[in-house]
Amino acid sequence: MDTLKFTRLLFGLFLYALGLVFSVQANLGVTPWNTFHMGLAKQTGMTLGTAIVITGLCIVLLNYFAKQKMGIGTLLNMVLIGVFVDMQIHMGLIPEMHSIAGGFLMIFASMFTIAIASWLYIGAGLGAGPRDGLMVTLMHWTGKPVGIIRASIETTILLIGILLGGKFGIGTPVIAILLGPICQWTFRALNFDVKNIEHQYLELKQRTE
Repeated sequence: MDTLKFTRLLFGLFLYALGLVFSVQANLGVTPWNTFHMGLAKQTGMTLGTAIVITGLCIVLLNYFAKQKMGIGTLLNMVLIGVFVDMQIHMGLIPEMHSIAGGFLMIFASMFTIAIASWLYIGAGLGAGPRDGLMVTLMHWTGKPVGIIRASIETTILLIGILLGGKFGIGTPVIAILLGPICQWTFRALNFDVKNIEHQYLELKQRTE
């Protein structure tokens, strides 16, 4: 495996976790997925990072039985983002905000950090993340376009997360609406086209029944 690509992947996953921690510490609401993760953590007593790992594992298993291709980056994404989130929270790297202005600054820091992180780990070409694979799986199963599938996933996950007691606030719709365009703008500024990335996938024996 290319050492430079592997290093890029690891740094990207670390930054992605940092972006999630920014959104948590903003104290204005988090991403739909993190609302679910925090609700799961609240109901089970596990840490936020562990909830992220367990959720990722379930999605990877679903993608595996749906015959989605996976790379080493897919598996490391499943494990390391949660590990890095717990580590960063435990170390107290990011202070909690107690003002609306500070919270919004941190929300935007979260989105731009996630955008840079996505450029890094996707650009490594070692496999997409589990949640991206879930989107593709559901597109294949339903025949619906990506916009409908992504909106349906995030709405469902958000509602379940709220029912579980996960954080929800004004920052949640802000992130849901702006994260995609910010990622798109960042990719364009970096002259990065996701469609041009050729991923290296693992050879996995999958069910044929």
